[in-house]
Amino acid sequence: MPISAFQRIFDFGSKKDDTKNVSSSDAIQRLSDVEEMLNKKQQHLESQIDEEKQTAIRCSKQGNKRAALMALKRKKKYEKTLLQLDGTLTTLETQREYLQNASTNMDVLRVMKQAASALKKTNQNLDVDQVHDLMDDLAEQHTVAEEIANAISSPIGTSDLYNDADLERELELLAQEEIKDDMMKIEPLPDVPSHQTGTIKTHNQSEEIRELEAWAQ
Repeated sequence: MPISAFQRIFDFGSKKDDTKNVSSSDAIQRLSDVEEMLNKKQQHLESQIDEEKQTAIRCSKQGNKRAALMALKRKKKYEKTLLQLDGTLTTLETQREYLQNASTNMDVLRVMKQAASALKKTNQNLDVDQVHDLMDDLAEQHTVAEEIANAISSPIGTSDLYNDADLERELELLAQEEIKDDMMKIEPLPDVPSHQTGTIKTHNQSEEIRELEAWAQ
């Protein structure tokens, strides 16, 4: 049979209850149970206050002043109790929130402690000097690998076959031969005539013109 909220509340205040052994989750649950109970009582008081208010109005209309005043007194008493319940509920809610925050903080600290323990255990197998030595070895091996790659990519046996001065002289000779070849491909210019052709042509034209003029006469 499940334990009701009222049973948990009353067991919490019994002599058999050992508050030192109560966990935070149990304490939070019991505070929530008390809040639930007080909220129900609060609703009941609000209902009673409204009922006494209606009674006072009804009795006043009926001319029963004494009964109306008694209803108002009960209403005031219920209102005072309701005000006290409001203060109690505020205190319980604050206490529950503090306890929940404390429980959360404990969970966080527990996880952080476990993480720190795991990190410490992991670091026990590592040594800073060994790490530095390993990094130095890696750097050295990278240098060796680069030197090997450079040696493999270098041409084999060509350094003794030529030098820069020989190549420049050969290039100059090739340029001179190219110029000679271009000169040989140029066609010779035509010979210049030894007589003045322009003057002879002009003299012939003058003779023809005189003959035409004579014929026209």
